[in-house]
Parts: sequence; structure tokens; C-alpha cells
Amino acid sequence: MFDFGSMMKFKGAWDKFNANHPKFMPFMQAVGREAITDGTIIEIKVTSPAGKEYNTNMKITQSDLELFAQLRGMI
Repeated sequence: MFDFGSMMKFKGAWDKFNANHPKFMPFMQAVGREAITDGTIIEIKVTSPAGKEYNTNMKITQSDLELFAQLRGMI
């Protein structure tokens, strides 16, 4: 069942996220258009306020690309 109230709450949070981080979505769109192919390696680094670093990476597979296409179709 579709919960309109939850959807509106999510939209408000999403709009605030985009206002707080205006460069993030253009970056993700450019990466999605130009860089994500089978074999692409994505690296992520997170630094906590205390300075602790967390790093990981993943190599994109064809099944990942298929999942991303399904997700795009839902939006």
C-alpha cells in the first residue's frame, strides 16, 4: 500500500539533503553517465569527527549494472 505521508516526509528530507550538499547529485549523475561500467572500481573513504578513517572499495560487475538499471526504472 502506498503511504503518501511517508513519501512526502522522504521528499522533504531529500530536498534538505540536496540543499545541504548541492555538489553531491551532479557528481553522482556525472559518474553514473560517464564512469560506471563493468570493471569500474569505486573507493569510499569516511573520516569521523575524531579523525578515524574507514576505507573500502568494490569492483562493479554486470549484475551490479543490472541492479542499478532496475533502481533507475523505479524512480
